[in-house]
Amino acid sequence: MLIVRDVPSPNFDARRSPPDMLVLHYTGMQSADAAVARLCDPEAKVSAHYVVDEDGAVLRLVPEERRAWHAGRGVWLGETDCNAASIGIEIVNPGHEFGYRAFLDAQIAAVISLIADIRTRWTIPDNRIIGHSDLAPERKQDPGELFPWKSLAAAGHGLWFEPAPERIAALGVPLRVGDEGLGVIVLRAGLHRLGYGLKPGGDYDDETRLTIEAFQRHWRPSQVDGIADGETRATLMGVLQLATAESPTGVLPS
Repeated sequence: MLIVRDVPSPNFDARRSPPDMLVLHYTGMQSADAAVARLCDPEAKVSAHYVVDEDGAVLRLVPEERRAWHAGRGVWLGETDCNAASIGIEIVNPGHEFGYRAFLDAQIAAVISLIADIRTRWTIPDNRIIGHSDLAPERKQDPGELFPWKSLAAAGHGLWFEPAPERIAALGVPLRVGDEGLGVIVLRAGLHRLGYGLKPGGDYDDETRLTIEAFQRHWRPSQVDGIADGETRATLMGVLQLATAESPTGVLPS
């Protein structure tokens, strides 16, 4: 049974429409107490709807019906006010700056239960369950490559795809910064179609590299290097197939 404790934050305003997106973060601070204090500090002007501690405790800071200030500047599937469209979940972890570490089993179980509970109230498709780094690849890394997106998808929340070796091998040489041509055009178009703010067309520039790193943190976390190798590109193709197969209610067809 999910137990939620209210720790109200003053940092919110009105929504313009019901939420249809979930954004997962790590707190990126040295302790849970420090993170909650900042998220409740009116001077900080940041917040989230929920915080999930390492022991699985769940705190509610902002009502889901209100717009919390967690996402900042970014875009996903054309939405540029991600705060207005989303529910934000902060997961306690010191992050890359203070000693990034694996998330604990009790914590992930609580995240899964919380997401399941949220989705009983709002229509949130699987392709709109994302990380902070997905909507802002140029400035964010959270929840990072150690977050178990595969486990989340196995529980029915979000997308996951693992390509067969022959599909990986068929894609040939990796693409990287400085490359151009049809392969890069197709890559950028695929990332844009999935939801990233990267525009179609153009060459393999630094923006493409950062977007690939964000994609890898979410869907190919074993190697985050910003190079679109065969595994990364095959994974992108598979995730796109899942994303575009979704019904408006977010249920994948059988």
